[in-house]
Amino acid sequence: MSHGPRSGLYAVSSALLAMSRHLEVRDVLKTIVASARELLDAQYAALGVPDDHGGFAQFVVDGVSDAQWKAIGPLPRQHGILAAMLREARPERLADVREDPRFEGWPAAHPDMSDFLGLPIRDGDEIIGALFLANKMRPEGEPPCPRPDGRCGFTEDDEELLTILAQHAAIALTNARLYERSRELTIAEERSRLAHELHDAVSQKLFSLRLTAQAAATLVDRDPSRAKGELQHVAALAAEATEELRAAVIELRPAALDEDGLVATLRTQIQVLDRAHSARVTFSSHGVRALPASQEEAVLRVSQEALHNALRHSGAARVDVTLDRRGPGAVLHVRDDGGGFDPTAIRSAGRHLGLVSMRDRASGVGGTLTVESAPGKGTVIEMEVPGG
Repeated sequence: MSHGPRSGLYAVSSALLAMSRHLEVRDVLKTIVASARELLDAQYAALGVPDDHGGFAQFVVDGVSDAQWKAIGPLPRQHGILAAMLREARPERLADVREDPRFEGWPAAHPDMSDFLGLPIRDGDEIIGALFLANKMRPEGEPPCPRPDGRCGFTEDDEELLTILAQHAAIALTNARLYERSRELTIAEERSRLAHELHDAVSQKLFSLRLTAQAAATLVDRDPSRAKGELQHVAALAAEATEELRAAVIELRPAALDEDGLVATLRTQIQVLDRAHSARVTFSSHGVRALPASQEEAVLRVSQEALHNALRHSGAARVDVTLDRRGPGAVLHVRDDGGGFDPTAIRSAGRHLGLVSMRDRASGVGGTLTVESAPGKGTVIEMEVPGG
C-alpha cells in the first residue's frame, strides 16, 4: 500500500464519504471508480455492472479521456479477465494481464495496461459489479519501483484495501438502486393520484360539455339562434374544464417535496422532463439552504408553470433551470431559447393566465417575479424568495 498523502485512514474515510454523498446510480459508480484509482495510485480504473445478455449494462472508467473512450468503441463483453471477476467471484492480482492465458486482447485505441487488480462487488450472494485497476503508479515522494518497466505492481495490501472499498461500494450502489426505485414508485403514485383527481374534477364538466354539444347539433337547422347559445355554453364549459384540469395538476403537492426538499425534487422532475421531451432540459443549484415550506412549494409551482410554457408553447430547443442562494433566500431562473413574446402583449397572446398565476404565487410568499422576453429572443423567468 502506498504511504503518500492520500494513504491511511483519512484517505479511506474520504473515499467512503464521497460514495455516500450520491444517490443516483451513475454518480455512485463514477465516485467509486475515481476513489479507487486515487486511493491505490492506479493509472486506470473501471467498474462494470453486468446485464443479463453477456455484456455490461454500465461500464464506467477513470483515467481515460472522453475522446479515448469514444475511440475504444462499444461497451466490453463479459469475456477473459472481465468474465472471471463475475463468474468466479474472487480477486485477481496479476503482474501483467497481457500474459494471462485468459487475456483476449483489446481494441486498437485501448490504452496499454500491464499490472492488474480486480475483484467483484457483491451484495450477499449476488455479484452486482466488478472493479478493475491497472498500472500501479509510484506515489510522489516514494522511491522508484523495482521492476524493469518502472511499474510498481499491486500488493497484498492494495488488494486488502480494495476489498474494503468494494464492500462499501456494494452498500452505496445498493442504496442508490433502492433510491432510484423509490423515486420510480413515487412517480407512479403521483400519476395514480393525478388520474384520480382529474377524473373527479373534470369528468362532470366533460359530461355536461358533451350533452350541450349534442343539443347544439340538433338545433343547428331548426333553431340556429338557440344553437348559437348552446355553442357559447360549450365554449364556456370547455374553458372551465381547462381551468379545473390545470388546477388539479398544479395543486397536487409532490410527496418528494416534503421528503427530499426542493433541490432534489426539482432535479428529479427536470430529469423526467429531459427524457420526455425533445428539448434539452438542465438543472443546476448552488448553495441553496432549506426554505420555509410555503416558499419551497411556490418555487416548485412557478418552475413547473415556466417549464410547461417553455416546453409546450415556446418551441425551445433548450431550457436551463438554475436555483441559487441569494442571502437567506433563493433565486430561481428558467431560461429558454424559444420564440419569446412581447410581455406587454401577453393578454392578446393568451399566456397571461400562467404569468398572473406565477406572480400571485411569488407575491403570496413575499417574493418577486420578473419576466424578460422578446419575439425571437427566448424567455427568462426569475423568481426570488426571501427565505426564513
